[in-house]
Order: sequence, then C-alpha cells, then structure tokens
Amino acid sequence: MANETPPAPFDDTAGTHKPSRRNLFILAGQIAFLAACTPLPTLKEKPMTPSSEHDFDFLIGSWRVFHQRLRERLAGNDEWQEFDGTCTMHTLLGGQGNVDDNVMNLPGGTYRGVGLRSFDPATRRWAIWWLDSRTPHAIDTPVVGSFDNGVGSFYADETFNGKPIRVRFRWTDTHTASPHWEQAFSPDSGATWEVNWKMRFVRVTAGASGTASRTASGTNSEASA
Repeated sequence: MANETPPAPFDDTAGTHKPSRRNLFILAGQIAFLAACTPLPTLKEKPMTPSSEHDFDFLIGSWRVFHQRLRERLAGNDEWQEFDGTCTMHTLLGGQGNVDDNVMNLPGGTYRGVGLRSFDPATRRWAIWWLDSRTPHAIDTPVVGSFDNGVGSFYADETFNGKPIRVRFRWTDTHTASPHWEQAFSPDSGATWEVNWKMRFVRVTAGASGTASRTASGTNSEASA
C-alpha cells in the first residue's frame, strides 16, 4: 500500500487555498492551549507618591553647594559661571514649612538669600518665596508646585527684561547624598525652557574642617536672581 501523505493545512490541489476542516480544528486547539499557558504581561503602574509636608526633609541640615549660572539669560548665551556657597535649612510651622539661609560666593561678590517654603495640606502644594540681601524689601513671586516620585516641579509667571516669562524650579536626586536643583525660564508659556542656574548639594558633616566649615553660613538653594 502506498504511504499516505498527511493533508496539508491548506489544500491547493484545485489551485485555491482551501483550509482543511480537520487541520483548522487542530490549529485552533493549539492556539487555545498556547493562550492558556502563556501568562499575560503585567502592567507596571507608576507608584503614586503625593506631596506631603515631608517632601523637603532631605534638605534639613547644612550643605556646601556648587553652582553653575548662565552669564546671560534668554540671550542665546552658553557661557557658565562656576562658584560655591552654602545652605543651612531647618523646619518651621511644626514641619509644615521650612526656611534656608544661603550665601552665594559669586565672582563679582558674595550675597545672602533666604528661601521660604510653606505646604498647604488642602491642595497638597508648596509655595516657595525668595528674598535676598541685594533687594531686602522685595520678595519674588512664589513658585507653586509639588513632588512626584522624588522630583519637585514649581512654576510661576514673572517678567524678565520687561517681557512675560514662565519660571520653573526643579528638584531631582532628592533620595541621594547629592540633591540637584535647577532654575529655568520660558519665553513662550512653557513650550521651550532655558536652564540658567544649576546647584549640586554636598552635605557638611559635623566637625568638618576646611572650606566647607568656613562657608557654613549658607548658599541659595532656590535663587531666582
């Protein structure tokens, strides 16, 4: 007896692709088996970490700060000034607010500044004000915002050189030993941003000597100047 050839899934003896009913049943069973045995992919949802009065706890204490500041803003400039300073922060209002005392050792001279922050439990947002010694009776428009997964973003509408701009403060690396802060301006309502000030914080340990202890009187953690 001649060996029988198993029917192909698609029988084209008549010149057309005609599925074999038997093989369709087999194929459907195989697909169903594989579907049952293959686990569905797990969707990894981004954990929510709503803002709280503890958002700035990472900044409590004394720091040495390394600054990079753009020499000219919103002028197509790419020349950065580098200098150091210090920041000392403590809490207020039973933990619902905080203040830092700062010193910036700019190449053209040193000045002091104060950053004041207050948390609103109703809106779960922070407001941040800046006051410095060069204009001691003028306080900046507060930037307002919150933290999401350790990144703090805060915004305000301001004017710069007589034109309206958007201001952004951003905190990153807040769960590390060296937090980072930056300031950016937008001339087009937030469509594009130019970063003009960056700060890297290094904690001053108790009993530290040298430059860190010499400058232990502060630096701007959030300077809009």
